[in-house]
Amino acid sequence: MTASTSASTSPAPAKPRWLLRRPDPTAEFRLFCFPYSGCGASMYHRWPRRIGPIDVCFVQPPGRESRIRDPHFQTYEAFAQSIIETETDVFDVPFGLFGHCGGALYGVELARQLHAAGRPMPRRLFISSQVAPQDGPAGRFLDLDREGLAEELRRLTVSLGGQPSPQLIEMGLDLLIADLEANRQYKVAQTPSLACGVTALGWADDHEIPVASMSGWRDTTADCRQVTLDGGHHTFLEGPATLLAEFERDLIGEPRP
Repeated sequence: MTASTSASTSPAPAKPRWLLRRPDPTAEFRLFCFPYSGCGASMYHRWPRRIGPIDVCFVQPPGRESRIRDPHFQTYEAFAQSIIETETDVFDVPFGLFGHCGGALYGVELARQLHAAGRPMPRRLFISSQVAPQDGPAGRFLDLDREGLAEELRRLTVSLGGQPSPQLIEMGLDLLIADLEANRQYKVAQTPSLACGVTALGWADDHEIPVASMSGWRDTTADCRQVTLDGGHHTFLEGPATLLAEFERDLIGEPRP
């Protein structure tokens, strides 16, 4: 390699700390996916890394998996603020935000703070199995004691393909409790006005967050589309084709063949 060639080669941008990997710089669209309460980005291991022209980017909040040594974010507001202050270069192409249940609230608050800061806004918020902020907090997990949560965590670990060893459950339990506390604290005084479109994704057999409880999203934006997909509360983990098609439809802006 010649000196001139070496000098012209610039290093790749560093991976944002809050993402599992560096986004594809050539992507036309990006979809940032937040984890379910008590989990990290690895929960999306069954999902594709691309959905057509969409680069799928998995978010890793502090206090879990590769960021286990980082302090928990405590509130969704603090998490969103940390991104606003340090990492916005990845919002340079049209993007969407996806979250399921408690994970959806990361995206809601990030969208609100991006708008307040005059930063690029998501083209779409994809909300799965979560009530609108003015109707929350909601969910059976919020009322469970430590042992009840431990049992739910065992079931969730199995659904993610893991083995629910006592050590693993105990380690994850404090994280789940902290995530649920963030959910519990996320209350709004009035119906938020979101400056982007919302796709509210309910699941026909979801007994945790019934489809009917999600109607409040219509009051948060003039552009809300409600969709009911086949499956239960954890079907999204499989990355079903019906769900991926919704991302293409509403993020790209036109139906895909």
